[in-house]
Amino acid sequence: MTPVLAVVAAYLIGSIPFGFLLVKWKTGADVRAAGSGNIGATNVLRTTGRAAGIATLLLDIAKGYCAVWLAAYLTENKIEWMSAAAIAVMAGHAFPVFLRFHGGKAVASFVGAFLYLTPLALAAVTIVFFAAVAYSRYISLGSILGAGTFPLAVWLIEKPPLAVVAAACVSGGFIIYRHRENIARIRAGTEHLFSFSAKRRQQHPDEDAAGDWRMRRL
Repeated sequence: MTPVLAVVAAYLIGSIPFGFLLVKWKTGADVRAAGSGNIGATNVLRTTGRAAGIATLLLDIAKGYCAVWLAAYLTENKIEWMSAAAIAVMAGHAFPVFLRFHGGKAVASFVGAFLYLTPLALAAVTIVFFAAVAYSRYISLGSILGAGTFPLAVWLIEKPPLAVVAAACVSGGFIIYRHRENIARIRAGTEHLFSFSAKRRQQHPDEDAAGDWRMRRL
């Protein structure tokens, strides 16, 4: 029963909606009613500010890491159950029991989980992520490309047991699936461009058009 409890615990940890709680605490508002309606760090940053966005990101990464660490502790480092916990914590973030199963895209919890399992492969796809965001200013595109290349990076760099490769494939595919609406907006040229500063977006609206032009070339 202990391995099963480890996976259930991972799901419950993933279900803790840090973005929702931080915004509610700071402003009294429901972050799901603003911006993209997502509870993740990007929407918190966009709707509530830099500090809340960064705090959400770090806490969501931490819950991914802690979920896999706990599974390792409870199962005596059985890699199959640690891999299952990585998927479970992402499922918890995307379908949190505390928010009637309507959550985020699970990118940060993915980062935390695989920071424990496959740190070198994660570092490699982080480069892909930042390169894509720097070029396009679409965080969603960076997440999609990072998730898509992650299974290959795991297989080539880490050479882990099959369970980890399978978890990487499932996790990467899941993130791409959760970004299906973003993919549609990218294709339409209506996806939000990333900026730390709302003032900067207002002062440089021409940059939005430049970003759309870059994406039409991809």
